[in-house]
Amino acid sequence: MRVEIPRLVIAAPASGCGKSTVATGLMAALSTTYTVQGFKVGPDYIDPTYHTAATGRASRNLDSWMLSHDQVKATFARAVVGADLAIIEGVMGLFDGYDGRSESGSTAQVAKLLQAPVILVLDVRRMARSAGAMALGYRDFDPHLDLAGVICNQVGSERHARSVTEAVEALGLPVLGCIPRSEGLKIPERHLGLHTAIERPREAKAFLERAGELIARHVDLDGLLAIARRAPAFTVDETLLAPYEPAPRRIVRLAVARDEAFCFYYEDNLDLLRAAGAEIVFFSPLHDTALPEGVAGLYLGGGYPELYAGELARNEAMRVAIRKAHRAEMPTYAECGGLMFLTQGIVDLEGQRHPGVGLLPGYSQMHRRLKMGYRLVRACRDSLLLRRGEQMRGHEFHYSDWVARPPELSHAYEITSRRGEEARLEGVAQGNLLASYIHLHFGARPSLAARFVQACIQ
Repeated sequence: MRVEIPRLVIAAPASGCGKSTVATGLMAALSTTYTVQGFKVGPDYIDPTYHTAATGRASRNLDSWMLSHDQVKATFARAVVGADLAIIEGVMGLFDGYDGRSESGSTAQVAKLLQAPVILVLDVRRMARSAGAMALGYRDFDPHLDLAGVICNQVGSERHARSVTEAVEALGLPVLGCIPRSEGLKIPERHLGLHTAIERPREAKAFLERAGELIARHVDLDGLLAIARRAPAFTVDETLLAPYEPAPRRIVRLAVARDEAFCFYYEDNLDLLRAAGAEIVFFSPLHDTALPEGVAGLYLGGGYPELYAGELARNEAMRVAIRKAHRAEMPTYAECGGLMFLTQGIVDLEGQRHPGVGLLPGYSQMHRRLKMGYRLVRACRDSLLLRRGEQMRGHEFHYSDWVARPPELSHAYEITSRRGEEARLEGVAQGNLLASYIHLHFGARPSLAARFVQACIQ
């Protein structure tokens, strides 16, 4: 398959430089004229919710550690069908990835895989001519990367804008915009990180409108489009697209939790489930009192159930419905926040315990320490998704621990860090229930979706 679409990667030297605001603002500004497809490098679930709100198209994750290089290209190729332009938001610093020696998992690696020009967002609050030195270093660090231009963020005055522009353009790099300081313009935050666009739709809409207006006023959109259009065509192995081909008919209904508390899903996972024959039926553990009618399986994704623990606990009818489905041996897959909800309860940061569904022993204890990182996963036993001994790459991101678990628990996985260190047992696989803190991308092994659907049929 030949892929030919204008595209840009929006990157930065580090987190906190404004690349999310710039990338999402660009999507909002350009979506008034073009059909824009958004992407996020890496495993993050939050930024894509803003991309989706800005463009009206589901944003996709491009993770070159969990997926093979060819799978990354295939994910991109599928998503851009029907779009005029692709905007890819980077992760962390441009060259930050697996470790200090490798480009694996980095924004730079994904940009090179997709042969996409890179626009570097520089936070120039405390610099002038030094902006040129930074741009020079990033341009020359990897000669195989197409660093095509710079956007200067947090500019203090017209004089400041002239200084940083002169410093960067002396290198032959165009400055495509100087964005003034706007301290109030940022994605809403809290102690656990950023709010998703799903949780705060009004705030998200206001942010997107302001970001889009700011970008339209201060960034050379025509110049960016000219750079995007120079991206060359590339080819994708069509056999990697076959698992996503739509099923001739839906053979089973699958309930998927989606609301303010549960909203962390890789869109490719849902696509693969549909392709395997599932009709995805969204429901809300917060607001609904029963599972959707006629469903044969349950998928509880991640999110922030700890922030809605009181409301989830008060919705006793839903907790009863899930217990009833479990007694009827309904196949159930729970990731991270879904696992937390299935325990005996969630203990918040104030020490208050909120009852959970109660399918799993022990409870989820919140704390302020983040557990985050890529994980190597080996299945300890057969489960809904994996067979004993099979291996996957996954991701972990949570502020809680599953405590008071019995030692004889039927653990689902043995996991290690991406370096193969710190081996420990994780999750539970028992009967038709699989629950774990690990997030899996089905695109790395499409058979996972087919197995889940087959379990629902049987």
